[in-house]
Amino acid sequence: MSLINTLKSKFLEAIRSVNPPGRWKILVVDEHSQRLLGSVLKQFDILEENVTLIESITSHREPQPQFEAMYLLMSTTQNVDRIIRDFSNGHQQYAAAHLFFVDGLAEHLFERLTSSPAEPYLRALQELFLNFWAIEAQAFSVRAPGAFFNMYSPPRSDTLFKPMRDRLDEELRFMSKMITNVCLTLNEYPYIRYYSPSHHPPLGPLKPHASTRPPPPTETASRWRTNLARGSEARAYESVEGDYVAKVLAFMVQQHLDEYKKSNPDFPKPSDPPRPRGTLIITDRSMDTFAPLLHEFTYQAMANDLLPIEDGTTYRYKFQTAIGAYEDKVATLSDADSVWTELRHMHMREAIDKLMADFNQFMQDNAGFKGEGAANLNDMKDMLANLPQYQEQREKFSLHLNMAQECMAIFERDKLPAVANVEQNCATGVTAEGKAPKTLVEEMVPLLDSRDVINTNKVRIIALYIQHRDGVPDEDRRRLYQHARLTLAEQDAVNALVNLGVRISRQSGDKDTKKRLKQKPSNEEEYELSRYKPVLRTVLEV
Repeated sequence: MSLINTLKSKFLEAIRSVNPPGRWKILVVDEHSQRLLGSVLKQFDILEENVTLIESITSHREPQPQFEAMYLLMSTTQNVDRIIRDFSNGHQQYAAAHLFFVDGLAEHLFERLTSSPAEPYLRALQELFLNFWAIEAQAFSVRAPGAFFNMYSPPRSDTLFKPMRDRLDEELRFMSKMITNVCLTLNEYPYIRYYSPSHHPPLGPLKPHASTRPPPPTETASRWRTNLARGSEARAYESVEGDYVAKVLAFMVQQHLDEYKKSNPDFPKPSDPPRPRGTLIITDRSMDTFAPLLHEFTYQAMANDLLPIEDGTTYRYKFQTAIGAYEDKVATLSDADSVWTELRHMHMREAIDKLMADFNQFMQDNAGFKGEGAANLNDMKDMLANLPQYQEQREKFSLHLNMAQECMAIFERDKLPAVANVEQNCATGVTAEGKAPKTLVEEMVPLLDSRDVINTNKVRIIALYIQHRDGVPDEDRRRLYQHARLTLAEQDAVNALVNLGVRISRQSGDKDTKKRLKQKPSNEEEYELSRYKPVLRTVLEV
């Protein structure tokens, strides 16, 4: 099942459900719903569905009383007021209105609409629950990059705890609605499991604080009472000690799903063939602080790490034309590119082999090519220059050839084989031979001293080493920074690991804060520089 295709078909189904007597209709959108629609449908696809015009609800619109309109909007107070204005004070913007909200509509907004002057013109009102971004066939995003800062950044003063907590709660509610929308779109009413750490208190604005705690219960002499008998006040006062971000978000999602189930008792509809109830696992970055720092050598991850790819999709490169000249090109890496979808999760070595095998097969099938075929990326580059008649396929191969070559050039230039070996030893706690890494400092210091290793990679090595040791003495940390010649901002970046629950400072006699998860031996062929398994994978395999 592809999330992109599911979203696409549900939007088309909604558009097709509006069939005015005059055949043609107008589509009214807001900025958000327009971008959401545009993420899965081209404008041509929409106009093909008897849509004569697409209008923005926030722009000035000429009255079109001869056409019925389909409103596709966010369910906000402002949008509801705009719909009402379209049919108030003797004004009639369209012949009729078919309302579709990408999210659930609050009860008070529903009542405002149905008791307004717009009510006689309303032909339909439907909640679509499609407000989320399908970025791949099996991946979605809430597109809230600022959330990372809001979740983990500690308030700078006591007076900021309450406003920061309120802002985070609002952001989590927004995310919880999007996650709920994904579940509803997939017809899933899942069991919900969440990450609850035991080695650190809640982080950022969720850290227990007097200004965000419910009032303490009245003290009584009966301290021996059971937790239940002590009353809800006491439980609420103490519950903030366990208000981890994944837990807070999990309970919000559960509440949204339960409310939807209450209003729609037949949810989820029986699936054919029947499938067991799914499990939704909600975790957060603090569960695995090794994974984002490691160099990952599968194609998609390596390309996003090393190349200037914007938003994970837009890549600018130079394309060699049939006459040998170079053109600047902008490529979109998406599920529409079959070469990208086949290669993206492969290890780079396998991806290059597959790219060349597919290219040689294409040459045999289409270009009447006879001979050995491409033996390496440079051969492939030379042969691509001689395929002017196969423009589309040639551009696809040329794009991925360029990306693979650029990645491998940076891999060698930035000494990534040596850097990644130290990273893997820190993250796994063992060498490629399965032994304790006793020479880690000796391998690490020359890399920190080297001017060939970029500072970003030195930051990654030091951050991983500190985690490997579960904290280091302050003097040792200062020496590491000195060897690496880190700027103050780069030192701050490493020190900020404490905001993710990582211990960075350790004195003699300090005990380990948490046990290292033992990684099960894998049956898959293992690459020396890709030995670490993310914690989430271990959780899913249990």
